[in-house]
Amino acid sequence: MVFKGRTVIVFVILAMFVSSVLTLTVAHPSFLGRNPAGGQSSGASSSGTSGLTTQDLNKVAKTYDLIQNRFLTQTDHDKVMNGAINGMLEALNDPYTTYMDPKEAKQFDETISSSFQGIGAEVSLQDGKVTIMSPIKGSPAEKAGLRANDVIATVNGEKLDGLTLNQAVLKIRGPKGTQAKLGIVRSGTTDTIEVNVVRDDISLETVYGEMLTDQVGKIEIRQFSTNTAKRFREELNALEAKGMKGLVIDVRNDPGGLLDSVVDIMENFVEKGKPIVQIEDRQGKKEATNAEGKYPVKKYPVTVLINNGSASASEILAGAFKESAGGTLVGEKSYGKGTVQITYEKEMGDGSNIKMTVFKWLTPNGNWIHQKGIEPDVAVEPPAYYKAAPFTKKETLKPDMVSDDVKTLQLMLGALNLKPDRTDGYFSAKTASELKAFQRLQNLPATGEADTATMNKLEAELIKVIKDPKNDTQLHEAVRVTEEALRK
Repeated sequence: MVFKGRTVIVFVILAMFVSSVLTLTVAHPSFLGRNPAGGQSSGASSSGTSGLTTQDLNKVAKTYDLIQNRFLTQTDHDKVMNGAINGMLEALNDPYTTYMDPKEAKQFDETISSSFQGIGAEVSLQDGKVTIMSPIKGSPAEKAGLRANDVIATVNGEKLDGLTLNQAVLKIRGPKGTQAKLGIVRSGTTDTIEVNVVRDDISLETVYGEMLTDQVGKIEIRQFSTNTAKRFREELNALEAKGMKGLVIDVRNDPGGLLDSVVDIMENFVEKGKPIVQIEDRQGKKEATNAEGKYPVKKYPVTVLINNGSASASEILAGAFKESAGGTLVGEKSYGKGTVQITYEKEMGDGSNIKMTVFKWLTPNGNWIHQKGIEPDVAVEPPAYYKAAPFTKKETLKPDMVSDDVKTLQLMLGALNLKPDRTDGYFSAKTASELKAFQRLQNLPATGEADTATMNKLEAELIKVIKDPKNDTQLHEAVRVTEEALRK
């Protein structure tokens, strides 16, 4: 893929969308010394010394020699070498800088431009823990109730502690139809929750459009991939043909993707010459990617829906609307991913690669949103039951019990229009009577106790409620904001 006519800035989609946080890869002549034909690897070479003295190299070689010849048990060459490289990168204390051995790198290369099989969730390494950044909409991960900031502690009984991110990803991913039993730790709970996710093909359809009212249309972007900008324009044209006068762009739980797709989309809304995004190097040198006037700029109001699962490319879009296109952001604070990585493969020479943080990206006004996120103009929290934890299912829930699972039970009953008298986790008599009512409605034994079958049914019914657009308070507010703008 050859990029011409502007700064070459490309998001590289990581392995199966279940790997590290999406990587923003930059290849630019003034930064890297050459302009390669693709976005996967810079191919840049060092023009200076390595910084390693002869004594440094001798120490490394002697350490390896001692391990090979003196360590108590036989060692594996590749494991030791990979460990040495990982050790250097871990010393940088950057969760987005990682090493991929040849096997991991091959899977990375196979999945950045094609469909994949897995659970469909974006993860990163936070404080040494494999943390879900965002489940992909419609994926097995989303259907199982996983959400942003869940920690994956185990996969099929294997602990992920101590693994690199890519090693953990290899445990999580797998062929369609196979089961991943995930041990999940969720903020606000003390117990590990077991969630069974059946791996599947993850659809790469990224754009969905519909009319919400006679005048307001919505385009949902689930990720930014190769054809996203093209599909966006198709949906935009279709909505305009239906009489759309105002637009809602929904990037909630969108983990990111190709930046050239974001830039192309923003060409529809940013005046020629105005910045869409900036890149800053280690010396503080900044360079902006400005709108080129590729398309006529839309003059109707645009509202962008964001939440804490909106990351990387989604945040670039949100920042560009907020600071260059006059859009309004509605929802929750975004994730906060503001660094840029380059994948070095040719330098390694054996099929492995290093993905290293080398730049920052900044909003049009020069704001760095890393680990801070972007605040919405209109803050709207979803209903509390949107964030209900799955049941741990370690035991049947009975009257007079006190636990996080009972609190979840009460929250779910309330979401289903039943009325337990409390939500503090104490299993009261009223909670039991409301649970019996639910069980009767679902043709379950009306015991007033929550066994596994009852808990499974509660979770399934809650998912239906969450998926019902009429319960989407954030979307309703986005429509209201757009309609209000139309009246001005």
